[in-house]
Amino acid sequence: MYQKQTGLILAFHGCDLKTQKEVLHSPSNILRASKNEYDWLGNGLYFWENSPERAMRFAREVKKREPEKIKTPAVIGAVIGLGKCLDLLDAENLELVKAAYADVKAIFESAGKPFPQNSDNLLLRPLDCLVIEHLLDGTDFDSVRGLFPEGKPLYTGAGFRDKDHIQICIRNADCIKGYFLPRKTIG
Repeated sequence: MYQKQTGLILAFHGCDLKTQKEVLHSPSNILRASKNEYDWLGNGLYFWENSPERAMRFAREVKKREPEKIKTPAVIGAVIGLGKCLDLLDAENLELVKAAYADVKAIFESAGKPFPQNSDNLLLRPLDCLVIEHLLDGTDFDSVRGLFPEGKPLYTGAGFRDKDHIQICIRNADCIKGYFLPRKTIG
């Protein structure tokens, strides 16, 4: 009943400057969906909600790790309507994820296959990807939204981390109403 999100949000994607220009200057171009086995929200287009700075930090991190992928870090903004959203900040949806995990675990156990594991630092999350993809298979969800706690504590004893963010995975590209160049200077 409450999975249909109302209103529009602003979200940001870290990328290479070439990708930014291609998407902004050609209406037929859209970003490519990520389909890595470790994408924690499943397959789709990944954005940071309301955080151009976090998107830029990500692009810079990718440049350091994979300089052939990002030569010049950039950010593209998007106006998004989440549509029918599997919002992982909602208790009802978390119960759906828990049930999907039980299904996946039973499937692997009955097949005698090794069960996937997330990495210790939770940056690579093949188990979460598998559970989310299992849950979404055959459904009409347009997007997935979740809180990603990441990084070092802001201070001793803090529950807040220096890279915490809300991430969005768009599964239905029609949710993206348009792209824009962020006005805010990103440092």
